[in-house]
This record gives sequence, structure tokens and C-alpha cells, in this order.
Amino acid sequence: MPRGYLMQTISEQIPAQASAGELDFEDRTYRKVIWRILPVLLLCYMAAYLDRVNIGFAKLDMLNELQFSNTVYALGASMFFWGYFLFEVPSNLLLHRYGARFWIARIMLTWAVISMAVAFTVPLAGFFHIESSTMFYVLRFLLGICEAGFFPGVILYLNYWFPTHRQSRVMSGFLMAMPISLTLGGILSGWLMNSMQGVHGMSGWQWMLIIEGIPSVIMAFVVIVCLANNIDSAKWLSAAEKALLKANLQTDNQGKASRLSEVFFNPRVWLLVLILLTFNTGFYGLAFWMPSIIKSTGITNSLHIGLLTAIPYAVAVVAMLLNARHSNRTGERRMHAAIPAFIGGVGLILSAYFANNLVLSVFFLSIAASGILSLMPIFWTLPGTVLSGVAAAAGIGMINAFGNLSGFTGSMITAVAENLTGNINNGTYVLALCLFVSGGLILAIPASMLGRTAKTAITPAKLETA
Repeated sequence: MPRGYLMQTISEQIPAQASAGELDFEDRTYRKVIWRILPVLLLCYMAAYLDRVNIGFAKLDMLNELQFSNTVYALGASMFFWGYFLFEVPSNLLLHRYGARFWIARIMLTWAVISMAVAFTVPLAGFFHIESSTMFYVLRFLLGICEAGFFPGVILYLNYWFPTHRQSRVMSGFLMAMPISLTLGGILSGWLMNSMQGVHGMSGWQWMLIIEGIPSVIMAFVVIVCLANNIDSAKWLSAAEKALLKANLQTDNQGKASRLSEVFFNPRVWLLVLILLTFNTGFYGLAFWMPSIIKSTGITNSLHIGLLTAIPYAVAVVAMLLNARHSNRTGERRMHAAIPAFIGGVGLILSAYFANNLVLSVFFLSIAASGILSLMPIFWTLPGTVLSGVAAAAGIGMINAFGNLSGFTGSMITAVAENLTGNINNGTYVLALCLFVSGGLILAIPASMLGRTAKTAITPAKLETA
């Protein structure tokens, strides 16, 4: 019997209301998948985010040492996203064609090398006979090229395994790597910059960049060993478990765009681009400038700054998990995404308003981080409601590529505001406005795009019947 016909037959035999035993088989299968792939992806993203935002801590000492202005830093920080933008869709298409295991490992290894190289900006500039600022721009651009495709690649990879209705909790499990890495990364970065200062004649920020690149190298080899490219290549799944996963995906993908030509002229895809662009502007503005915002309250010790930046992200981990769990239980997405966007905007405004009060500033930064990060796992379930197959590969890459231009806007808004007003906190009001716009766009999402997907279950007995 042809496999396509078998899968169709299986899906037709799934009852509207599955028995407890059938759902137990399904839940056990998905738990098996989660425990096999999610810890690896979470550790990879922790390493990725450590390398992506540690430049915010390096800035505290690097600018004086290299004689860079805040504008040079902001432009260099944002160059990452231009490289990311240009190579993200091609990277995702290559992942879809050649397999996630090899491509994700390649991404991690190359970005680790470039991230470490930023520590040697001055020697490299001398070697190539260019200005140090130019070398900084080049390295940040190359870092974006090397990392391009990792995040949308993982989102695409999760779509290979999980139907839409199961994705919010899985996404939150993966995305909790972001606040965890920012929490631990702040403490680690501050400690390294303090304790490694002057070791072997190198600055603390240089040692920080080098040491924090090592986890990405390690995880590249872990990916090669531990990940399977797709359901068919997972040797740790039984035939019945594979049939269940594939049949659920086949049912979930019905009616979605699957051709590459359907991506670029799909208004729903462009709505998702606008939502990501606006709320990511708020997030990256917060991530890149939070150490400087806290420093502006009068804290000068790098370790103390690191400890204080850890607080908002630690709070955000809890908020993100609770929001994703409630969304998954109720099946509602729109308000679970829009309300956190508005909360994040209010938090940013109040953190800037009380900038001279350390306690209140950190408290409202915690509110802002909780709102922004609670929105993320809900948002990333949405592309899978519209796209599948190669369309998902290109569409998710395109959404994230355009959306991540917010790295440029988020970093530059704060720098421009400081140059114009002399106060770094004034840019925070603009970042808050971006979050309010994002919340409004989320409320404009068509209800048909957020329809609930019925849970299904297949047991070995059903396979025999089929």
C-alpha cells in the first residue's frame, strides 16, 4: 500500500474525541520527542544568545579602550542584523534541503569563531590595514552572516515534528533559553570582565568574548551526534510513533501554503513581518542597552551591573512559561500575544520615567522584559498556521529576516535619542511605542488564522486496522 494512501487512511480513522488510552499514547510519543530534541536546541540557543548580546557588556569597557563613540557601537551592533537579513532565507532553504543536523552545526561553529575574533579587533585591523571601527563593522556583519538561519531554522525544525496546537509550550521551552542566557550571561559577563582584566595583557572584555564563544563550539559537535534531521531518520522512534507524528502533521498542514510562490504575496505573512519588526525593536533596544541604562543610575562595577541585568530576565522566564502554558490550555493566541506587548510598552515607559531610582527602574525593566518575552513563544506558533513545506522554510526565514532588522532600529533609536537629548533613557519611550504598535497589529490578525486545531491520536491498534 503506498505510504501517502496509508497516511490518508490513518488520518480518516482518527475519531473526533480520542479515548484516554489513545491520548496517552500520543502524549507519551510527543514527550519522547521533546526530551530528545528540546534540551539540545535550548542549549544551542543559550550559546547563540550569549554570543549575540555579550557585545552590550563589552561596550562598558571596549568603547574607551578602542576610542569608539556610542554611535560607532550602535552601528556596529546593528551591522550584525544586516548580515543576518541578507543570508537568512537562503540559509533556511539550504537547511530544508540538506538537513538540520549538519546546517545547524555549521552555523554554530562559524559564529563562534567570528564572535571570538571581535576580541582581536585592533590586531586584525592592523593586519588588514584598516580602521579599528571598520574592522568592528566587518566582524559584526560576518557574525550576522554566520548566524543567519539558526533561529528560523530551529522554528522550521520544530514544525517538522509538532502540529500547531502543540507548538506554544514547545516554543516556550525553546525560547526560555533567551532569558536564561541573558540572566546567566549577565552574571558571567560581568564576572569575566572583572576577574580576567589584565590576564596575559588582555582586557576583561576580550577574555569574555573568547570564553563565551567556547560553548557554541562544543554544541556544534553535540548537534551532529544528538539530532535527527526529521521523523524518518529518528532511529529512537518506533514505526507506530513515526506514523502518529507524520499523520498529525499531514492533518495539520491541510490548507496551508506549501509553494515558494505563495510566500511573498501572502498578506498574512507580511502582517507577521510587521508584528515581529515592531516588538523585536523593543526587545533588542532593551537587550543591547539595559547594561548602559543601569549604569546610568550610578552603578559602575561590571559584576554589579551583570547581577542587576539578570533580575528582569529571571522574572521574564516565569512569566513566559505561565503565559505559554495558559495559551496552550485555552487554545487562545491573540490576547496572549497582544496583552504582553502592551504590558512591555508600559514597563519600558515607567522604567525610563523612574530612571534615577534604581529599585523602581529595575522593577519596571522586569515588567518590560516579562511582557516582551511572554509574547515571543506565542508569536512563533503563528507562521506554522499559514505555511508548510518549502513555503515554511522560506516564509519563516523571510519573517525573521525582515523582523530582525529591528536589531538595527532597536540599537540605533537609543543612540540617536542620546545624541539628540543627552539622555540615554529617552529612546526607551520610542521603543515602548513600537510595542504598542505591535499589540495593535496582533489584534488585527484575522480570526481564521488563529483557529483552534483539534488534537488527534493514533494507536498501534489503529495502524493495524489501517
